[in-house]
Amino acid sequence: MFRTALRNVLAHKARLLMTVLAVMLGVAFVSGTLVFTDTFGNAYKNKSAKSFDHVSVAIQPEGGSYESGDDGEAKKPPRLTDALLKKTQDLPGADSAIGGVMDFTALADKDGKLVGGDWGTSGANYYPGKDGKDPRYDFTEGAAPKSAGDIALDSRTAGRTGYKVGDTVRYSTDGPVRTAKISGVFDTEDGSVLAGGSLVVFDNDTAMKVLGKSQYDEIDVKAAAGTSETALKSSVEKILPKETVALSGAQLSADQEAMIEEQTKAMSQVLLIFAGIALFVGIFIIANTFTMLVAQRTRELALMRAVGASRRQVTRSVLIEAFLVGLAAAVTGFALGIGVAMGLESLMNSAGASLPDGPLVIAPTTIVVALVIGVVVTMLAAWLPGRRAAKIPPVAAMNSVHATPTTRGLVVRNTLGSVIVALGAVMLFMKDNYVKAGGAGVILVGVIVLTPLLSRPFIAASAPLLKPFGVTGKLSRLNAVRNPRRTASTASALMIGLTLITAMTVVATSMGSAINKMASDSLKADYTVSMANYQPLAPEVREKLDKLPDVEASSPLRPAYGELGDSYIEVSGVDEKAFGKLVNLDFTSGSLANLTGASTLVDKETADDEGLKTGDTVPVKFDDGETARLKVAGVYEQNEMLNGLFAPLAVVDPHLSKVTDQQVMVKMKDGVSDRAEDAIVKALGDNPAIKIQDKNAINNEIAGAINLMLNMLYGLLAMAILIAVLGVINTLAMSVFERKHEIGMMRAIGLDRAKVKQMVRLEAIIISLFGAVLGIGLGLFMGWVAGDSISGTVTTYTMEIPFGRIAVFLCIAGLVGVLAAMWPARSAAKLNPLMAIKSE
Repeated sequence: MFRTALRNVLAHKARLLMTVLAVMLGVAFVSGTLVFTDTFGNAYKNKSAKSFDHVSVAIQPEGGSYESGDDGEAKKPPRLTDALLKKTQDLPGADSAIGGVMDFTALADKDGKLVGGDWGTSGANYYPGKDGKDPRYDFTEGAAPKSAGDIALDSRTAGRTGYKVGDTVRYSTDGPVRTAKISGVFDTEDGSVLAGGSLVVFDNDTAMKVLGKSQYDEIDVKAAAGTSETALKSSVEKILPKETVALSGAQLSADQEAMIEEQTKAMSQVLLIFAGIALFVGIFIIANTFTMLVAQRTRELALMRAVGASRRQVTRSVLIEAFLVGLAAAVTGFALGIGVAMGLESLMNSAGASLPDGPLVIAPTTIVVALVIGVVVTMLAAWLPGRRAAKIPPVAAMNSVHATPTTRGLVVRNTLGSVIVALGAVMLFMKDNYVKAGGAGVILVGVIVLTPLLSRPFIAASAPLLKPFGVTGKLSRLNAVRNPRRTASTASALMIGLTLITAMTVVATSMGSAINKMASDSLKADYTVSMANYQPLAPEVREKLDKLPDVEASSPLRPAYGELGDSYIEVSGVDEKAFGKLVNLDFTSGSLANLTGASTLVDKETADDEGLKTGDTVPVKFDDGETARLKVAGVYEQNEMLNGLFAPLAVVDPHLSKVTDQQVMVKMKDGVSDRAEDAIVKALGDNPAIKIQDKNAINNEIAGAINLMLNMLYGLLAMAILIAVLGVINTLAMSVFERKHEIGMMRAIGLDRAKVKQMVRLEAIIISLFGAVLGIGLGLFMGWVAGDSISGTVTTYTMEIPFGRIAVFLCIAGLVGVLAAMWPARSAAKLNPLMAIKSE
């Protein structure tokens, strides 16, 4: 049986090609993902390990930094001071000790734009050791900064921006714009720089001042020769102040390695999900191929049964064929996967990710996984056709070349599909969102099972559209419906990809519109002003804006935190006189007119949770330990832009250890205009750290993020669509092979080559459009289910159907049919009529 299986594989190489390609692409996606994430993770681990070369023991605050942040929490006494640093340096066994600080620093490029994006630019200190050098930075040009007028840049940033030693640059950390000269350029193993960020280095005194630090974020101690990390850590622990901890360099490296592993694992999981979708689509092609190959060998299999082969042996023969095909596809897919991994690395580097250099990592588990997946998926898909072939009685099988699908089999399939769809529909009525999502998935499976049944009415409905093509249109329609199982399998492969693409497009489009509506409904302000990375904004920003003659009204959102009953809440301080001109709150009771003195506005969710109504007096215990009794001035409907409690600035300010704003809302006398925006930019010193946005800019920022994510998902699903295209080619090629005799007869009675090509093309278009219509219909349904869950949290969410994109999807499906039919149509047209008539 093994020799027979091997002979069959070698005899049908061309017909198995599409199956090999489908499995190969799926395996390449899986193995490429694993190789890429292993390589990426290993390179980061090696680089991060180097960044701890100068650290034997690190002293850190317990539970994070002591500096007060934007939560208004009271500042704790400094612990990591110069005095502690001096003690550490004098410890026996300590070779050196340096103090480090780091925080957001906005650097402007030569065009005045922010370098590194909203989050990617950091500033740190240069702390020279006994030798006058800081081991964290390896200078390749110039020298370290020595005064407030100097900074140094990492080499990657210098390369991207074109800055050189001696150039003057503009930067900002907390509002004011400063200028400095570049004193040097350095290499660093800092993780944020390796991930595509930028690093600005100041001398130690300047860094402490401009970054707003009263102490070090960390003190790193290097052990002297002959002193172990354990011994040094014991010495350090003896001088530790309260609420500080000492961590060994090995522990820091292990923690960093674990974090990198977690990040690469998350990336790998996302990519593997899409690889799994591609493999799932490939199953339909494999099953189709083996079903047709088995059908074409019905007499041969019947003869084997007649001379003594058992059912198990026949099934085993088909599975051996599948094993050989899967093994060949897995091996080639794995080799291709290495190329995919290298391509992903180049793609991310070209997109500015700046991945660290490192050797390609091919783990033994990756090889095993690739081979197992390729072989197992192929054998599972081929098992049902093999089992079905073994059940055919030898005598019945010898009476015909091709075994026709039984009506009983279709009835069983349709019944099973209907039960599955009904089960999914019941799950949709459950309250739990996860159960609803599961129900949508169950319905998708049910529809896949029902596709043979659904194919008949769709193909029948296409008759009027095919009428202008005459006899070829009618023949293509009859050919498409001749074998509903085959048509269904081919269409299902395309359907799955388009279902996911359509669902994601619907949700993304609807979400973008919801956010747009939220901004339009909630904000009357023409502009919002905030830090680029949404860190605290200095109150001087509002003061500068108020001096502009074009500003009609402004108010900060000044966050403070505290307890209301059992809830931890945010109280935003606002200018109560200007607030009504800047926002549009939907009140269920009370009004903005009542927001005076010791009062507050409460969102409806908080009011319902705490049993509050307008006129009630509530105690709010702020983080400074003081309690304020505030009168509820009104209750409003919250959304993602406006929520929590709002109170006058005079109520909030006394409870803040450091007064900072989250953002400032501004209304201009003449509304939004280029002149108004320029006036704000100039008033704030053309500051790269500050983001100025009107409502359109807010919407565009969010829409840009949504579209970027959507395009990435389109790219990942492209593999599934490509495999589906192979499925259409495969089906048509097999169909042409089966109908050699029939095509020869048609050619003999006058059907020319052009008409034969047209017949095959139309059949491909019908199958592709059937899959597309099913996919788009299911995608809209999935989008509705997902939107129903989202609408509970995003109040402005309503489902929007992107008709333009759906029309594009349909056109692409038609194009898929045309392209997929090129080779089979050409093969059909080239058939010699006489030779074809002679074939069985």
